Amino acid sequence: MGNLYESITALCNERGIKPGKMCADTGISRGLITDLKMGRKNDITSATAQKIASYFGVSVGYLLGEETEKTPAETSVRKYSDDEIMFALSRGGEAEITDEMFEEVKRFARFLAEQKKAEKNRE
Repeated sequence: MGNLYESITALCNERGIKPGKMCADTGISRGLITDLKMGRKNDITSATAQKIASYFGVSVGYLLGEETEKTPAETSVRKYSDDEIMFALSRGGEAEITDEMFEEVKRFARFLAEQKKAEKNRE
């Protein structure tokens, strides 16, 4: 792949999302993407690279153009903080999510995880 901006936009295009949405989802500054696009920056911190790679499910090496294979990210299951989950559920703070609603979402997620685990055990 070419430069970092091209790598990021190619991954966005493959998944049908805009770079701005990726920034909002990962907490990365939209200005950083603009700086990459305009050539004002050519690199990013390792923490930012890991966030982006995890978001797309690829390795940091692939994101940075050091690898040609889309190997899965080293940590394919990212742990999200309660604040990140609450922010996403509220559509970026647009909707109010009560503590009771949040607990219900967490119960449902545990239920789905148990179902998935039971399905794997049956196979």
